[in-house]
Amino acid sequence: MKILGVNAFHGDSSAALVFDGKVVAAAEEERFRRIKHWAGFPSEAIGWCLEANNLILADIDVIAINQDSRANLSRRLWYTLTSRPSPKLIIEKLRTRGKRRSILDHFNQAFSGPKVQSEVVSVEHHLAHLASAYYPSDFDDAWAVSIDGFGDFASGAWGYGAGNNLDVQSRVLFPHSMGAFYQAFTQYLGFPNYGDEYKVMGLAPYGKPKHLDALREVVLLQSDGSYRLDLSFFKHHRENVMFEWEGGSPSASRMYSDKLIERFGPARGPKDDLTQDHRDMAHSIQAMYEEAFFHLLNSLHSQQPTDNLVLAGGCGMNSVANGKVQRRSPFKNVFVQAAAGDAGGAIGAALGAWVQHAPDAKRHPMRHAYLGPKFSAQDIEAQVAQHREQLQGCEIKNYESSESLCADVAADISEGRVVGWFEGAMEWGPRALGHRSILGDPRREDMKDILNIKIKRRESFRPFAPSVLREAVGEWFEEDDDVPFMMKVFQIMEDKRALIPAVTHVDGSGRLQTVTEADNGRYYQLIKAFSKLTGVPMVLNTSFNENEPIVCRPEEAMDCFLRTKMDVLVLENTVIRRQ
Repeated sequence: MKILGVNAFHGDSSAALVFDGKVVAAAEEERFRRIKHWAGFPSEAIGWCLEANNLILADIDVIAINQDSRANLSRRLWYTLTSRPSPKLIIEKLRTRGKRRSILDHFNQAFSGPKVQSEVVSVEHHLAHLASAYYPSDFDDAWAVSIDGFGDFASGAWGYGAGNNLDVQSRVLFPHSMGAFYQAFTQYLGFPNYGDEYKVMGLAPYGKPKHLDALREVVLLQSDGSYRLDLSFFKHHRENVMFEWEGGSPSASRMYSDKLIERFGPARGPKDDLTQDHRDMAHSIQAMYEEAFFHLLNSLHSQQPTDNLVLAGGCGMNSVANGKVQRRSPFKNVFVQAAAGDAGGAIGAALGAWVQHAPDAKRHPMRHAYLGPKFSAQDIEAQVAQHREQLQGCEIKNYESSESLCADVAADISEGRVVGWFEGAMEWGPRALGHRSILGDPRREDMKDILNIKIKRRESFRPFAPSVLREAVGEWFEEDDDVPFMMKVFQIMEDKRALIPAVTHVDGSGRLQTVTEADNGRYYQLIKAFSKLTGVPMVLNTSFNENEPIVCRPEEAMDCFLRTKMDVLVLENTVIRRQ
């Protein structure tokens, strides 16, 4: 059975293709459109998924959408009747629902040929999130938790999975939302863009939880493990604050009310200096989220004990909290899929539809995230030939041996050079995981500054991540666990921190990616070569981009190399070095 999963008309629009329960292709629309978090109908991602598998739309058995307009319908109607939100909010919700109901029209407009005849299955937003986390895990049973902004009138859901059965047991409904809480306070701290919450996580370790008691007035923990908001601090329940365009990135107007300013003081402007009070607020926001998160997890475990937990939803990207699960809850094993946020809804919708059609079928654990486009040697040669004049003065070397390539590039990294590393299939999800990465030496205290000057130009408080050989994790980190998708932050061993200052955050932590030879191939060989050369079994890994979506094609990698001060560009077997 061939199922096409789609996340449409939402941030991080995406598509995924599932054959008999196995994800064979997945990509976000932003990588093709070159606009971060692109929202709308993901025609480019859909087209690529089909083309890469030699399919046309007529070959697809089921189209699965991660949205169901019938979900929580009675609660929606009751809220509208009793709460009287603004007419603009109601009109916008109806407009968006209308787009989603006419999904086949979008397919027929975007793709030539006969009209689509596939069965269309609607999978409720949070059920798709839960499915995206549970079915790709290798757990026979687990609690599945989705914490998000909003989708299908809910902001969170949790359920228990056993075998192929995933039973949703409870939801948190609009307008209460930990995602809305975090987003509103992210705006308050002067980070207004969609997806800026990770900046608060990066800033938090520089502060102290001085505002935590006050934030407990905003987030109200419930006896059943759930949470509610004091809505007087917010505007999202009465006004339309979210804006999404088919031709661009989603954005949001101010989500917090004047009462929040009265309670916590003036909001920071995007260009204002960061004060210690801002750092303390960031720490307090993260602490409040963790308090609600672990309140829920401990409650769930008491209801149905199991060692296993899977996480999804936008808040599933909170790698700091994810890395503390084994310390602050009874759960021993945690899985977070590579695209925990809304993009992952494409996989979740497809897998949810697959289980409906084949309830006893075999599951296929997701071992790696290399599910996107890949390119041939001819594609690479064409790029080099096209830019030969601009590459004058560079050494261009083609390697026949992976061992030699990895040895030479490991030496480049050890000598302080910044390396753009492009190989194989593009990663699925927001993290660069060794196929579209920029690499540096974790031992250099100045490497963060070098990267920001040469390429990234990002805030100084944001940390860079280590990719570490799986077998070495227990020697360098206080936790010893699989983290294949860079979705957990662990504390680095105290006696190791001075050895890897470029990837050690101010609180001694690192957001690691674990790397194995079976799942990561040449990237593992590179880190192994660097370890042999330096005694340090990791490299600094950041996304291959410069304030844009991660590069997808060789031409985007070449453009990034040429417009920045990157020292080395690896395109498959071709290595270009600035002299």
